[in-house]
Amino acid sequence: MFIGEYQHTIDSKKRLALPVKFRKELGKQVVITRGLDNCLIVYPQKEWKVMSDKLGKLPASQPEARGFARIMLAGAMEVRLDKLGRILIPEYLKKYASLKKEVVVCGIFNRVEIWDAEKWRKYKENMEGKVEDLAAKLKELGI
Repeated sequence: MFIGEYQHTIDSKKRLALPVKFRKELGKQVVITRGLDNCLIVYPQKEWKVMSDKLGKLPASQPEARGFARIMLAGAMEVRLDKLGRILIPEYLKKYASLKKEVVVCGIFNRVEIWDAEKWRKYKENMEGKVEDLAAKLKELGI
């Protein structure tokens, strides 16, 4: 399980060192793709298999489902962790998430999210201000 948030930097060669705590569970090869809220998502291979199977079963007859599957699947790239636990972030994904040098790597249960540090700060402040409302809405889901 991935939890926590970690400050990291992207080096001049577009490489990002993933947190040491995440590396064993991630394995040697991961899938990185577009995420919601303009972040990137890193999936271990087994979690990507689950997600891609679900995306592949979305009804192609529904424009929203078709569009979401396209964005997630066409945007995905398999990348290898090097000996230092770094991944190379493809330019198109770096651009999608507006990643600059400073980023935040977040553990979100079965996946890892990569955020531009400033975007993460703003997003987190916004969500922290709504935590009571969110908790009330999640009660309907049994949380």
